[in-house]
Amino acid sequence: MTARRVASVLTLTAVLGVTGCARGCTSSRPPIHPNPSMFNQPKVLPQTASTFFYNGAAMREPVPGTIAIGALKEDEALFTGKSADGQFVATIPVSVDEAVVARGHDRFRIYCQPCHDARGEGKGILFQRGNVPTANLHQENIRNYPDGQIFDVITNGKGLMAGYRWPIPPADRWAIVAYVRTLERERLARAANAK
Repeated sequence: MTARRVASVLTLTAVLGVTGCARGCTSSRPPIHPNPSMFNQPKVLPQTASTFFYNGAAMREPVPGTIAIGALKEDEALFTGKSADGQFVATIPVSVDEAVVARGHDRFRIYCQPCHDARGEGKGILFQRGNVPTANLHQENIRNYPDGQIFDVITNGKGLMAGYRWPIPPADRWAIVAYVRTLERERLARAANAK
């Protein structure tokens, strides 16, 4: 009876020892997966090489002529500020109402006011602290710009001004143009009343 008991204790100790080592010990060999399903999938990771495709790239290029959803830009004036003949459009190609001007004011405060100040006089924080020359939006030459040219400056930048093509969508750029025109009209009205 004692020999049987000793044998059971030794067997139990061995099983526990092997089980404990299998759970907590490190090994250089890969783990055993009885059901490999998702662990060993043949897949392609982005930006990796592939010997399967002729160009050696794992990622596939889009079919030529493919346009992403929402990226079709049929109205050239709306997206470039220029007409079909390449000239700047004279007026904003969207209908301007109070909501558009309010949106323009909101976007102006975020993107333009730090340099051009709240009134568009070019005396923003960059001018105050860094003495960076910034355009006064009420100068006669800027007031004489067609709306498409102001849109183009916002889009591509000019001089020290960076372009805002990517952070500001076209509809918001036109809203900023509408707000700038509102600022100019208000200032001209104040100057006329002061005389």
